[in-house]
Amino acid sequence: MKKLLLLCLLFSSVTFSQRTIIYCGQLIDVKKLEIQNEMSIIIEKNKISDVVKGYVTANATDKIIDLKNKTVMPGLIDCHVHMDHETNPDRTLRFSQNEADIAFEAIKYSRVTLLSGFTTVRDVGGSVNIAIRNAINKGLIIGPRIFTSGKSLSTTGGHGDATNGLRNDLMHIPELNGDVVNGVDECRKAVRQRYKDGADLIKIASTGGVLSLEKDGAGAQFSEEEIRVIVETAKDYGMKVAAHAHGAEGIKRAVRAGVASIEHGTYLDDEAIALMIKMGTYHVPTIIAGKSVADSAKKPGYYPEIIAIKAIAVGSVIQGAFAKSYKAGVKIAFGTDAGVYAHGKNWMEFIYMNEAGMPALECIKAATVSASDLLGNNNIGTIEKGKIADIIAVDGDPSKDLKVMGKVKFVMKDGVVYKNE
Repeated sequence: MKKLLLLCLLFSSVTFSQRTIIYCGQLIDVKKLEIQNEMSIIIEKNKISDVVKGYVTANATDKIIDLKNKTVMPGLIDCHVHMDHETNPDRTLRFSQNEADIAFEAIKYSRVTLLSGFTTVRDVGGSVNIAIRNAINKGLIIGPRIFTSGKSLSTTGGHGDATNGLRNDLMHIPELNGDVVNGVDECRKAVRQRYKDGADLIKIASTGGVLSLEKDGAGAQFSEEEIRVIVETAKDYGMKVAAHAHGAEGIKRAVRAGVASIEHGTYLDDEAIALMIKMGTYHVPTIIAGKSVADSAKKPGYYPEIIAIKAIAVGSVIQGAFAKSYKAGVKIAFGTDAGVYAHGKNWMEFIYMNEAGMPALECIKAATVSASDLLGNNNIGTIEKGKIADIIAVDGDPSKDLKVMGKVKFVMKDGVVYKNE
């Protein structure tokens, strides 16, 4: 009996002390914006316990992951995705799907997102995203760590009003008006409801949008007073506010009211840029979304004409808007609007950001350090002692060729390996 107890204690000790050691040929320091050669990352349970120079000597119980011929970096963060859908020319599809149908598709999108190297995402609007987040957290399905707004908030006739373009007898269906709020009292109540639903943040549409059936994709929609109430109420409940905004006036109202980020920012002007710098507001550019919808709009019948006109206009200027804000010194967090284009191609945003003037390693910083700051989560975004072990690796050197970001060969999220080629 004593021998059995001793063996159990020994086994328990070995299991507890087992480490995972990753040997990195190249390791990107996303804070210093430099590449370190021949490094070792030591992981215990789901946390990084040390990062050391050279390839450390392993113990007999250590698990070794050999990435000596790879470039290693923190798991990537996309601050603007929609996990519950993907671009499709059939706009009637939403009326033939139940939430269960949408959720099963979201399982596929979640998996491909994680295996593409994005270990964390900020989902800014959808019908089943809270449930998908919960299922991932429970280990029921595979996907990135999700921070979600639940359903977004819009004004009547605004970008998030699902009844735009419908015939009169359909416009008053309650389920289709669940995102619509008008006046400060409704705004305050809606934020509290999102908190009750389990949202992590609030998303509003402070201007018109591209893929909604409204003629103006840039005009301001919420009043500054309404946005301020949303921001203040969200703050009371420990949440930040993300503002979908294309037009300059809607951007400025949202920034003055205290939102954490401007999503898209297509027609921002010098005054908006100055306000964003003053307020510390992040710009989440979503260049790939603008380019993607413009490409789709050129295909006959892909979008209704009212959408196609807006899509082509936005696609032609959105990259330039990013270049302007970046060069002026606005804080940038990586975001793509995945769902507007095919999930898994998020990495292409790096190419477009780089084309617009942001150096390669700064692009990666925007998807790690800066993105985690916007999320308000300092446990992710870097490979440092004490941080959660979210780690990916690619073939090649992204500082020389960002196309390698589309060749993710290794993915670890929360200390668990999901991909190792």
